[in-house]
Amino acid sequence: MDQIAYLDIILRLTIWFLLTSDFSLANIIIGVSIAFLLPRSYTSSGALQDWLRVLWEIIVAIPQAYVEALQIMVRPHNEEEIVRERVKPRRTPGLVFLDIFLITFTPKTIVLKYHEQGWYEVHRVRRRKKR
Repeated sequence: MDQIAYLDIILRLTIWFLLTSDFSLANIIIGVSIAFLLPRSYTSSGALQDWLRVLWEIIVAIPQAYVEALQIMVRPHNEEEIVRERVKPRRTPGLVFLDIFLITFTPKTIVLKYHEQGWYEVHRVRRRKKR
């Protein structure tokens, strides 16, 4: 197995443990079994560099999420907008999931829909501009 396959399995196990919140031996065996049995896409190969870049962006997004949460509490964000963001090229399903997680992780944005044509519909809240 290549490095991307290992990252894909680790991502699946992480999601499993986040969903179940159970680290018993039986749950670990079930999670590993499910991670290996779920179908994988071999049509598009993601680069290790793309995975590392997304993981770094998630680490950077953690303090950004706290800052945005404080901004929303201190100053009202009354304006909403729905924008389309292009999906980066050559995205595997695992990387698309991480992109959606990254966008949704911050309090001011959430992905409403993923279009197979290569777009995310993103809902944003922002402060009203002074006129």
